[in-house]
Amino acid sequence: MSCPICSGSMQQVFQAQVLSKYQASYQVCASCGYLMAKDPHWLKEAYSDAIAQADTGLVMRNITTATKLAGIIYFAFKLKGDSPCLDVAGGYGVLTRLMRDFGFNFYWADVYCKNVIAPGFEYSEAIGSCDVITAMEVMEHLEDPVDFVRTQIANSHAKYFVFTTELFEGAPPIPSSWWYYSFETGQHIGFFQKKTLTEIAKRLGMHFSSAGGIHIFSQTPINHAVLKVVSNKFLAPLIAMVVRKLTGSKTMSDHLKMLNNIELRD
Repeated sequence: MSCPICSGSMQQVFQAQVLSKYQASYQVCASCGYLMAKDPHWLKEAYSDAIAQADTGLVMRNITTATKLAGIIYFAFKLKGDSPCLDVAGGYGVLTRLMRDFGFNFYWADVYCKNVIAPGFEYSEAIGSCDVITAMEVMEHLEDPVDFVRTQIANSHAKYFVFTTELFEGAPPIPSSWWYYSFETGQHIGFFQKKTLTEIAKRLGMHFSSAGGIHIFSQTPINHAVLKVVSNKFLAPLIAMVVRKLTGSKTMSDHLKMLNNIELRD
């Protein structure tokens, strides 16, 4: 088969047991370095629970990501708190709630999971275009990542597509050495290198930037020096607090909105 990213030739590199019972073949593209599971027929079973029980890093990961996003959106993208943003595949709504607490007009969407943490802020067509789309820990779950990104941008007319996924360089890590394969859950089926993401950006006609574990496809180039500072793991929490002060947190206004919704239902 040909690579779904660049149409290059694929070579089998190893086999591994998925969900403790299925033998899966993994292939890598000789051109762009994309590594993928061939014919992941087990996905429906793997998503019997939308959030894998083994994902113990979910909360801390969202907190860390939110502090970096606050500085990125405000200083690197130069967008203020009123700019609509959409977190696709938003899970329980943790990131949406955190970003609203930091003062950004975030909305949630997820076709597989219930919005537990940010109810009332589900995205709808009435909200209209969104300047920013976030897709955190999503790309490695997709059979066709290029089509996913293209569709999300087309539907929301976003200028920035921001995402996280662990990267590797060079030859694919051996199965026993990289936890990110997540064979036990069966949900991770595609793995990227920086050159893979650069190729995706090229196909989309966009620019690719990356710093501090945050990856971005953008319509216009991003100042990398600014991006590097605001995504720094030590500086990001401090910068996020400054941004929260500048934008004005939506925590209390959202609280009042939810109380009003309760009164209207009563």
